[in-house]
Amino acid sequence: MNHQASHALSGLYAITPDNRPMDQLLVDTRAALQGGANLVQFRDKSSNQSQRLKTANALVALCAEFGKPLIINDDIQLAAATQAAGVHLGQQDSAVAEARATLGNDAIVGATCHGSIELARQAQQQGASYLAFGRFFDSLTKPDAPPAAISILTEVKMLGLPIVAIGGITHLNAGQLLQHGVDAIAVVGALYGASDIQARANEFQQLFE
Repeated sequence: MNHQASHALSGLYAITPDNRPMDQLLVDTRAALQGGANLVQFRDKSSNQSQRLKTANALVALCAEFGKPLIINDDIQLAAATQAAGVHLGQQDSAVAEARATLGNDAIVGATCHGSIELARQAQQQGASYLAFGRFFDSLTKPDAPPAAISILTEVKMLGLPIVAIGGITHLNAGQLLQHGVDAIAVVGALYGASDIQARANEFQQLFE
């Protein structure tokens, strides 16, 4: 994979919340980028394909303004259609190899590994750009997500890929994860639920400096 992609995989990784009107989502995501978010993931589980395409295209353009990548959650075809920077895949989704084949060598392809070294190895072998682990704390976005032990973060360093932590992360508990060598922290509620999103993004980003 190209070095440009790996270089970007650090810092605050903003993940969009479901059910937020497009105009508001763009305002809020702009604030996150102004505050220092390094990557944005468009996560939308709705079945309205035309609206998802419209929102994804708008987010791709917004991220391009800031020179940051937009990643599409779970939808390889949408990532291809919008020329997004890449895709993030859960374990139940299309294989990492399929995404890599469809989107090309320069795409960022992330994989959810929960708390499993085995899943991480598989994703690495299929050409993943980064490995996502979690949840490490109670998550409001995915309350039923399986918990992961913080100790796994040290173990997976040997795979040589950027490590993203996700699940219940706030600006108050993120420091614990950074001490274990996490490259990026993925946040939904603690960022998009803040009264001042730009200021909150800046608090997260300062943890990396």
